[in-house]
Amino acid sequence: MCRFDDPWVLWLLPLALLPLWLRSGRVLANGWLAHAPRDRASEALGWALRGAVVLAIAALLCALAGPYRPEYSVQRLGQGAEIVLVLDRSRSMDQGFAPGSAAPMRGTGPEALNYYFSQTPGRLRETKGSVARRLLTEFTARRPDDRYALIVFSTLPIPVLAFTHRRVVVDAAIGAGNVGRGLAETNIGLALEAAFLNFEGRPYSGSRIVLLVSDGGDHIEADTRERLAWLARKMRVGIYWIYLRSANSAGLKAAADAAATADDEVPEIALDRYFRSLDVPYRAYEASDAQALQRAIDDVNRLEHLPIVDTELMPRRDLASWAYAVALAAVLLLLAARRLELRQWS
Repeated sequence: MCRFDDPWVLWLLPLALLPLWLRSGRVLANGWLAHAPRDRASEALGWALRGAVVLAIAALLCALAGPYRPEYSVQRLGQGAEIVLVLDRSRSMDQGFAPGSAAPMRGTGPEALNYYFSQTPGRLRETKGSVARRLLTEFTARRPDDRYALIVFSTLPIPVLAFTHRRVVVDAAIGAGNVGRGLAETNIGLALEAAFLNFEGRPYSGSRIVLLVSDGGDHIEADTRERLAWLARKMRVGIYWIYLRSANSAGLKAAADAAATADDEVPEIALDRYFRSLDVPYRAYEASDAQALQRAIDDVNRLEHLPIVDTELMPRRDLASWAYAVALAAVLLLLAARRLELRQWS
């Protein structure tokens, strides 16, 4: 279906028929033309050239009217989930993972080199942020039917991407945050609230997930805790937390044996217990190295494969360029005929 920005221009289309009635007054100066037999091929060529003039004028008028294809909706059915990626962008994500407890490996093979980089502080060690982005890119590549949104946060949440299934856009959004250094402070409460609000007003068409990737917890205020709990239940959202353990952290595993008073001392344990108190699906993964993070993402990839229905709005498409192309082709044909025209007898 085609529409026009300035449809009044189409009222001028009858002017394109004028070349069919106008005749050229130039005739070759030869008296024997009256006795020449009728040349039907030349007559057909003459009408064809007039048709080219009509086509050029009509195409130009259509282009000036501003033709376009309006936006339309396409419904897509797949198997997956709507996932909001919440990625920590604090300064601690620019550091490496917690050093392992294994004995140093000897040799110069790939295993020894990987171990060296994982245990070496500073720039030689791959940062948690870069590993998280690389594996999230692989994760989205294995789930093409999912719809992704992305929020990065430190002091405040920064919405980077609204829900989309386009892989190129998702990959670019994940990699866009890997610029510069992060801030020192972290506010997970505001980031989670922004993540939950991504689902507001959207029809429930499949699994909903907030995938939090962070290397630390946070003490959330009481009113924020209540609001997050209300939003999580209202939006029917599942929470997945991939915790990237730092060198100075005891890890989430210590929460099982820790006393309740430890909530005031260890932010990640307090956040883990808060998530467990919510009446929504929740899973936590402690990733102390790249391999553990890979296993956590593989687990998420296996769990969420419910049918999902999504309506995608296709953007408006300008069609004026096609009309200009038709007009250009007709004009070039007329110019070629002009060059081949015989103007005088030799």
